Amino acid sequence: MAQAWKCSGLRWAADGPVLAWDGGRRSALAWGKRVAFGVAEGGVRTCVGARGHACPTGAAVSGRSTGARCEECARLDRAHSVAADTIADDPRPYHVYLAWFGPGMVKVGITAEERGSARLLEQGAVCFSWLGVGPLMAARRTEELLRAALGVPDRIPYVEKRAVRAVLPEAAADRAVEVAELHARALALPAWPESLVREPLRVVDHVEVFGLAGLPVAVGEVGELVAGGVVSGELVAAAGPDLHLATGRGVVVLDTRLMSGWELVAAGRAELTVPVREFKEEAGVQDGLF
Repeated sequence: MAQAWKCSGLRWAADGPVLAWDGGRRSALAWGKRVAFGVAEGGVRTCVGARGHACPTGAAVSGRSTGARCEECARLDRAHSVAADTIADDPRPYHVYLAWFGPGMVKVGITAEERGSARLLEQGAVCFSWLGVGPLMAARRTEELLRAALGVPDRIPYVEKRAVRAVLPEAAADRAVEVAELHARALALPAWPESLVREPLRVVDHVEVFGLAGLPVAVGEVGELVAGGVVSGELVAAAGPDLHLATGRGVVVLDTRLMSGWELVAAGRAELTVPVREFKEEAGVQDGLF
């Protein structure tokens, strides 16, 4: 019987993307590298548990879920989470940031200062700038201030991010324009929390890190993995949790979060046999992908 592995997600190291596996093994990824794996025959996707603990029931979860958790484990995972706004007493300093994913797509967010830019890489931010740094609640208030006063969202769906990656402005200066404009407007707001130290505009660009320069337009995205299915393609770019793979049918985007919870084995053939949702229109033209 072929050895099976369980993926624990895509991580961003200093030198690029890395697939992490249960047990501590890591697979570094590089442009041009073939990414190939199969899903064990007869396999069932099971809950990955919560906060380092296995799911007590080993519940089956949907192949389309990016969280790979059952309802109870998902609740437990968010019960003590900054992202879910269920922590108010974290003593660590937090950064407030503006992240840009494409024309008209700027969001505000917060991340622990000690994490550096890891959160921005994990989200697939094409470029970003810090706004300020300070206590958690001051960072939260600033985030809410920008949402209310300037209409800046705190979330942008991945389907929208994927739709524009191949049609981004070529010049870094053009990609930085919206972040710079919002940064200036944000710092001019009168209700800025006193305990949050404002930071100057310094736009960091991730186009080269993600391999997005000259990226071909994707023809579709993997909708889910299935037992006995195979994913195989040449890595041409990666952003956030997404791998852009050149396949026989064109570039297809794989959200690596769909890999968690499955038993994965070495691929015996170089093809793509999992469900793929085709993009109906050219990226950057339509209002939505579907």
